[in-house]
Amino acid sequence: MKPMRHLMTGAMLTLAAAVAMPVMPAIAETPANMLVIANRIDDITTLDPAESFEFAGSDVSRNVYGRLANFDPLNLDAGYEPDLAASWDVSEDGKTITFTMREGVKFHSGNPVTAEDAEFSLRRAVILNKTPSFILTQFGFTADNVGETIVAEGNTLKITTDKKYATSFVLNCLTSTIGGIVDKKTVMANEADGDLGNLWLKTNSAGSGAYKVVSWKPVESVTLEANPDFYKGEPAMKRVIVRHIQESATQRLLLEKGDVDVARNLNPEDVAGVSKVDNVAIGSELRGRLMYISFNQKHPQLSKPKVVEALKYLIDYEGMQNSFLKGQWTIHQAFLPRTYLGAIDDKPFSLNIEKAKALLKEAGVENLEIEAGVREAQERIEIAQSLQNTFAQAGVTLNITIGTGKQILTRYRARELDMYVGAWGPDYPDPQTNAGTFAYNPDNSDEAKATGLLAYRNAWDPGDLTEKTLAAVVEGDRDVRKKMYEDIQREFQMRAPFAIMFQKIEQIGLRENVKNLNLGGAITAVAYWPVTK
Repeated sequence: MKPMRHLMTGAMLTLAAAVAMPVMPAIAETPANMLVIANRIDDITTLDPAESFEFAGSDVSRNVYGRLANFDPLNLDAGYEPDLAASWDVSEDGKTITFTMREGVKFHSGNPVTAEDAEFSLRRAVILNKTPSFILTQFGFTADNVGETIVAEGNTLKITTDKKYATSFVLNCLTSTIGGIVDKKTVMANEADGDLGNLWLKTNSAGSGAYKVVSWKPVESVTLEANPDFYKGEPAMKRVIVRHIQESATQRLLLEKGDVDVARNLNPEDVAGVSKVDNVAIGSELRGRLMYISFNQKHPQLSKPKVVEALKYLIDYEGMQNSFLKGQWTIHQAFLPRTYLGAIDDKPFSLNIEKAKALLKEAGVENLEIEAGVREAQERIEIAQSLQNTFAQAGVTLNITIGTGKQILTRYRARELDMYVGAWGPDYPDPQTNAGTFAYNPDNSDEAKATGLLAYRNAWDPGDLTEKTLAAVVEGDRDVRKKMYEDIQREFQMRAPFAIMFQKIEQIGLRENVKNLNLGGAITAVAYWPVTK
C-alpha cells in the first residue's frame, strides 16, 4: 500500500510517480484529448459574464471569455498581464486608462475582437446592473455616463474613472468574471426586448477564450469545446465535461474507475481512501474561499450586538477543523484570505458555551429560534449540524433549510433568511474585493437591491466602516493601505453580524496522467487550456 501523496503548490498541480502496486486497478479511461471533472455545479444560475457571480460559473467564464487583462495560470505570482488588450497607458491625472487591443484575435463566431466589443461589453455590464455590477460601478460608471466614460476610438478603448485609483486596483477588477469581453454582433443578434442578449447568454457563449460552451444542463453538466483559433494556441483537451456529482463517495468511485479525470469535492475520508489507489494522486492548494455564517439584521433578536457576539462563541471552530473538515479548511476569522494585502491571523473567538449563555442573558434573549439556509453540499450541511448542536447547548434552536445553491442564494439575496451558512470567494486579487462587500453598504434600504454586497444581504449598515473602506481603496501608500485594511477587519470581527470561520484548502483527486491543471490559487478560477494528459 502506498502512502498518501499531498502535493502543495501555488499555481499548478504536479504529480509524483506511482511507487507501489495498485489497490484497485482502473477499469475505464477517458479519451486522451478529453478532460472529465466531477464537481458540484448546482450554484450556476447563468453563463452571462455580466451576471454570473458563483464559483462554478466563474470556472466556465475563466475558460470561455478573454478580458482586457488576465492571469497566466502557470505563473500566478506574476500578477495580471495583457490579454485582449496588448498594452495600456495611464493619463497624468491617473483617471484615464487607454487600452490598445491585441491584433488578430477572433471570437468563436469568427468575428474579430475589437475595441468596440470591449466598449459594448463593459457598458453592457453597467447598464444591465446585475449582481456583480458593483465591481465596475464602484469606479463611478453609471448607465447614464458610460457613453462618455467607456469609449472606443479605433483600436483603443478609453475608460475614465470618477477619481484617481491605484491602476492595479482597476486592472485587478477587470480580471474578474464581469470583465469578460463578449462578441457584440453575436450578442445583439440574439437580443430580446432590449435585454442586450442577457437571456440568450444565460445558456450560450460569445467569447474568444480557449473554449466555447456546447451545453449547460442545470444540476447535471457543462460541456466545453476547444477553440482551435485560441490566440495562445489550441488546447490539448478538445473537450471538457464537468459533471455535477453531489456526493463525495460517488466522485471517489468514478475517479477510481477512471470514469472521471478529476474529483473536486472529496471529503477527508475519501481523500484518504483514494490516495491508496494506483494512478491517482491528491493535489492541495490554498484557495481564497472563506466559509462563514451571517445573521439578518432585520431579525429582532439577531440585530442585538450581544446576541451576535454570543453566537460567535457557539461555534466549534477547532472541533470542525480537526474532524470532518480536516485537511480541507483551516480556521480563519477575518474577511481577507491569507496571501492578500492586509490579511490578519487574529482569532478572537473560540467555543465557549458559558460565555455565550451569559451574553444571551445580558441581551434579555431566551428561547431564540433561527432558520439557517444551507446549500445542499456535504461539508456545509455538516457545519450546520455542528452549529445546531452547539447552539442548542445555549438554548438556541437552529432550524436548517437545505436547498440547491440557486434556491438558497435567491432567498439570501432577497434578505429572507435569518441566518446563512455559506462560502465567499474573492473576485479579484485586491483587498477591496472582500472589504467592498463585507464592510461596505452605503444604502441599506430594500430599494437599493445591492445584492452583490454581503453587508446588504444581511441588512447590515456598517456605519463608519463604509467610509473607512472608501478611504482605503484610494490610498496610494501600500503600507498605509495595508494597515487600514487590518484595522477595518479587527473592527469588523468584533461588531459585524458575520462569523468568518475557515479558509479553503482545496484537495482534489486526479488521475496521474493529468498534468498542468491549475485551480487558480487564492485569486482566480480553474484554467483548462494548459492541461495535458
